[in-house]
Amino acid sequence: MSAAPPARAELLMAMSDNARGLVLAVASSAFIGASFILKKKGLKRAASDGTRAGIGGYTYLLEPLWWTGMVTMIVGEVANFVAYVYAPAVLVTPLGALSIIVSAFLAHFMLKERLQRMGIVGCVCCIVGSVVIVIHVPQEHTPSSVQEIWDLATQPAFLIYVGATISTVLALVLYFEPHYGQTNILVYLGICSLMGSLTVVSIKAIGIAIKLTLEGISQIAYPQTWFFVTVAAVCVVTQLNYLNKALDTFNAAIVSPVYYVMFTTLTIVASAIMFKDWSGQTASSIASEICGFITVLLGTIILHSTREQESANARGTVQWYVGGDSVKSVEEEHLVTLSNSDYLERREFT
Repeated sequence: MSAAPPARAELLMAMSDNARGLVLAVASSAFIGASFILKKKGLKRAASDGTRAGIGGYTYLLEPLWWTGMVTMIVGEVANFVAYVYAPAVLVTPLGALSIIVSAFLAHFMLKERLQRMGIVGCVCCIVGSVVIVIHVPQEHTPSSVQEIWDLATQPAFLIYVGATISTVLALVLYFEPHYGQTNILVYLGICSLMGSLTVVSIKAIGIAIKLTLEGISQIAYPQTWFFVTVAAVCVVTQLNYLNKALDTFNAAIVSPVYYVMFTTLTIVASAIMFKDWSGQTASSIASEICGFITVLLGTIILHSTREQESANARGTVQWYVGGDSVKSVEEEHLVTLSNSDYLERREFT
């Protein structure tokens, strides 16, 4: 009888932590989804005054709206980081899909980037498939120290994954980006997602170090703590750089779901390798994950086909611009832009 009150208190505390994690995860998705749109508008404004980020320009650093989006993203990422401290990944990660809905909704009204019906189907497939994958990932063991995470990070299987990730990123940056970066969305987002999977591991280590330190078990003196901080910083900077290029080059309503799918998938793979999550799974769980991957793949293909159709329809069109992002008819504006695959010419009517 005497053990009942402490057990009840422990259960209530766990529920309270999960509730905090839930609120933080939802808030994180809202901020991150909005940041995509704010940064996209900032990039478009900066491109009108200088070199586009997609071809190596950095004039967006002088654009206040881009910085507003940047701050919004940082707030969202911080909320997401804290959510992982309070709640398990199986609760926090699926809620990242909300950022896709937020960004697609805002892109419709703020950027005039309308998804076709098949694009909406692709988004739904991506969200459903990603959620199915995350739901069936087993509960991972939470390390009790940074040293324990270091032991997991230096096991042969994960070192092979890190080596393959770094090799792939180098190949994408050195070869595929110059040749296909402006036409294939997977180049920029592949770099972001691969680096992101390493970011999650580092962030998890940092979160555990902070939590243990606040509980009185200092992890500051461990060199592994600062190694993970350095890795996280490098990976985050790389992610932001190539995410800017992706947003400047491709439709924001396409970037968000594809990035979410790739990032979530690679994060699950990295986590499974490092923490050996898949070793104790049942056949039904494995089958469900395979179905989730197939659904995600289908959604990604649909989104790519929608993007290609939009690009094809854009060739040989006539659009009238007032300035900035607005599109006007010939009755409303005297500045017209004629474009096709062979030339670009501007004329001003009198």
